[in-house]
Amino acid sequence: MTPASNKAVSGSSDGTTVAVVVNTASPPSPWLQWVYLALAVSGAIFPWLANAEFIRDYGQAFDLSQFIELANANPAARSLSRDLLIGATAVTIWIISEARRLKMRGLWIVLLGSVTLAFAFAAPFFLFMRERRLLEISRQSLKEP
Repeated sequence: MTPASNKAVSGSSDGTTVAVVVNTASPPSPWLQWVYLALAVSGAIFPWLANAEFIRDYGQAFDLSQFIELANANPAARSLSRDLLIGATAVTIWIISEARRLKMRGLWIVLLGSVTLAFAFAAPFFLFMRERRLLEISRQSLKEP
């Protein structure tokens, strides 16, 4: 199979056979993983800078009820909050499904990062991990006879 076709990888550590078929329109791009990682780092830093400002302005701890109240304080804030909630929920479902499909390790880091850092970290970090996995699968398929 060529790098731009369906790829099948089989085998597992416990003796059972597991097949993963990845349909890629083009081969994975080695540089794209680093773009995703840079976005993940930015997605961790910038939301937490705003969170630190919130803590500074509204008390010495992170008051979740106050945060939610302010996130719904006006129509613009409600729009962004609901947009993020619905979009992040859909993407999180896809992340879990895709991680299982590709037999990815480290999903817990993505999910924990989503609730402790920011979804803006979790989504690009998952894409970073996914690109690395696709490159691994691509390399494995090229080595197979």
